[in-house]
Order: sequence, then C-alpha cells, then structure tokens
Amino acid sequence: MSVSTAASAPAVCAPLPVLGRDVTVPLVTGGEVTYAALDYAASAPALQRVWDDVAAYAPYYGSVHRGAGYLSQLSTDLFENARATVAGFLDCRADDQVIFTRSTTDSLNLLAAVAPADCQVFVFETEHHAALLPWKNDRVSYLDAPKTPAQAVATLRRALGDRDAEAPALVCVTGASNVTGELWPVRELAAAAHEHGARIVLDAAQLAPHHPVSVRDLDVDWVAFSGHKLYAPFGAGVLAGRADWLRAAEPYLAGGGASRTVTRRADGGVAVEWHETAARHEAGSPNVIGAYAVASACKALTEAGFDTLVARERHLIDTVRAGLAEVPEVRVLSLFGDDAPRVGVISFVVEGWNSSHFAAALSAEYGIGVRDGLFCAHPLVRTLLGTDPQSQGECGAPEAAPGEKSLNAVRVSFGAGTPDEHVERFVTAVRELVRDGAKWQYRTEDGRCVPAS
Repeated sequence: MSVSTAASAPAVCAPLPVLGRDVTVPLVTGGEVTYAALDYAASAPALQRVWDDVAAYAPYYGSVHRGAGYLSQLSTDLFENARATVAGFLDCRADDQVIFTRSTTDSLNLLAAVAPADCQVFVFETEHHAALLPWKNDRVSYLDAPKTPAQAVATLRRALGDRDAEAPALVCVTGASNVTGELWPVRELAAAAHEHGARIVLDAAQLAPHHPVSVRDLDVDWVAFSGHKLYAPFGAGVLAGRADWLRAAEPYLAGGGASRTVTRRADGGVAVEWHETAARHEAGSPNVIGAYAVASACKALTEAGFDTLVARERHLIDTVRAGLAEVPEVRVLSLFGDDAPRVGVISFVVEGWNSSHFAAALSAEYGIGVRDGLFCAHPLVRTLLGTDPQSQGECGAPEAAPGEKSLNAVRVSFGAGTPDEHVERFVTAVRELVRDGAKWQYRTEDGRCVPAS
C-alpha cells in the first residue's frame, strides 16, 4: 500500500493545538456547547503554530522578487525558503519543481494545461472532481471503481496495455479517498504506470495531512495537495514534481513574474522569454502568506512526528468505527472492506434518515459539524450507495425533506487537532438520534435541511 504500518505503534499523543478549539455554539434545544469540528476532509482548522508564525511575519509582508526594499527582500527569502521546506516535506528529487497554486484543484488543472496535447489520461471514477474533471475529454479514460487494491492495479495495467504506446500517458490517482478515507496502493500503481511508459500524479489532498508523502519512495512524477486541508489557511496549494512538461508548456497564466524579458518586435508585436523555473507558472503577485502558512504546517507536522500522529488518528478511527458498528441502522461506505487501512474520513448512511436531516440534527442539537452530500465525488458515492451512476445530484444535499430518501451520505472526518471528546460526542449523538429521533423540527430551505423556527 502507499503507507506502511509500523511494527509497534507509539504512545497516543495529545491533539495538536488548533484555532477554534474553544469556540462555543448555540443549540436549538437551549444552551451552548464547545463546537466539535468533524469536517477536516473539507477544511482542517489552522494549527495554532501556523497562525502564530503568520502573525509574527505579517508586519514584514512585502511584494516578492521585484522590490529593492528590506521587506521585499525578506519576503522573497521567506517565499523561496517556503518552497524548499515543501520540497523537503515531500522528499522531492533534486531536479523537481515546487509550484505554489491556489489548491489541489488548481494544481491538477495546471498539470492538465501543461500536459502534451496528445497525452492520454487514465483516472478512476472514484476520484474527487478536482482529479476527475480537468482532463481533455477526448483523451481521457475513466476506469471503473475497483473492489480491492489489487484489482485497482490490475485494472490500470489492462487499460495501459491497450493504449497507444506512441503517445504520452498520465495516470491520476488519489492517495486517500475523500469519501471512504481508504488508502490507495500508490506505489504499486506508480510501478504499473512506469512499466507501461506512463507518468503518474498523486492527489495527496487527503493523504498529506495524515501520513508522510515521499515523492521518491512512492516513485510518483507529481504530487498535488492543498494548504487548507493541511492545517494552513489563506488559499494556497502545491504542485511538485518533474520539470520537463512544466518548462516546455506555455505558462498556465501569462503576466508579470512568469516572463524573464519582454521586447517589441519589428512587426510591432512583443516577444516574450518565459522563466524556466517555477516562476513560469506563478504569474502575478503570489500568495506569500499562504505559501508561508503551508511551509509552517509542513514543519509543524514533521516536528510532531507522523508516527505519533498516525497512532493517535488510528485511536480516533477505532473509536468512531466501533461506535457506528453498534448501531445496526448505520451502514459505513467502503470500497475495499472493513479491514482496509484508512485515514480519518468515514462516510455512512442511516436507515430511515435523509442524510441532510441527520447532519442538520448533529449540528443543531449537539454542536457537531459534519458534511453531507456527494462530497464532489458523485460517481464514487453513487457507486457506493448502489444508485444509478448517471443520476442527477449536487455537491450539497438534494432537495429532499426530512424523512425522504436522498442520494447522499454523511461524512465525519478528523485529524491531528481532534480531541477524544469530539468523536465520543459524535458516537453518542448518532446512537441517540437513531434511537430517539430528532428533538427539533426541521424544514428544507434552499436545498438544505435547517431547524424550523
């Protein structure tokens, strides 16, 4: 698999300090409770360490690469050092490039833009839309959801064996599912891709916050992830990996910073020489604070130690799964089965409940924030629910009233900042809601289930 399990797990550590850990929210039944943020798979709370680092730098903020003043020089050094920190966090190769983007979605769209025009792309239907949608439709092969990691590798090998061997090829695969949390066999898929002359990009949005990601060890060509899932705010992401396609393609965005020189031609037009470094695809004033926040999060997770963080997360996963297993009406969604290794992302449906109604009750009556819907992975969720893969649906909840059947699920997700009390409260809330029903009346408003006033 993409991540190996240590022979002896270290002692479970305390949660890392995150912003919002003491925020209280009102309950419709009266009173207030400390908010239980269990939607890490969408956006993880910022680490206190990251926020403190950003606050310390903020007075020194300046434009990078262009200014002669002290603050500009300081910001330039900080920005480029952040790039080096991310490269170290990902264990990049010496000649890899690290490009700062807005998100995983932006990173994969950038890679799609620089891929050769005749590139054939192979992607499983199980991917998040960020990895499913950027590719040119006439050159993409969508692979059916596998039932085991071995089947995933075999499916990819068959598809690559049938391709046009003369054309370049790219495989896009997740490291950990944003729906089931299950780990994918990244190393084995990378080996299959390279055996058939294809390249591979790893969507590490859900993997990097939970497990170490080594470009060298996994032998992937590129990796993409988002800062907002890595305990860093400010809308920054990363695409890191091989430089040749990035250098050969036109800039993702044309503008200042991407250009080395611009001159007028004799015919009245302009001639442009583009940078060959990461700056080629970072036109405009970059998100310096966002990049610094990502680097700070990388440092914080590395210093905390992934062995310790993984051990704590396994404890939380076991708590949630054991609690849900005690409620017969709950069905946990899975591709690879109950024994598959996973990160702290678990999706489920509850017999007799509309998922939007259930999520609304968790929030309004227990102060627990989860996600309901199709999680921007429509084909996968429909496959897991056993519904028509071509049926319509939205990323959020469909317009189904409380008690009505819906084509969505509930997702609970957690990580390094989650206290035991939050997952214990969640398990208790699920048990009580299924046993006793909601204490409040709910209605549908703008496609979402909300407490009735």
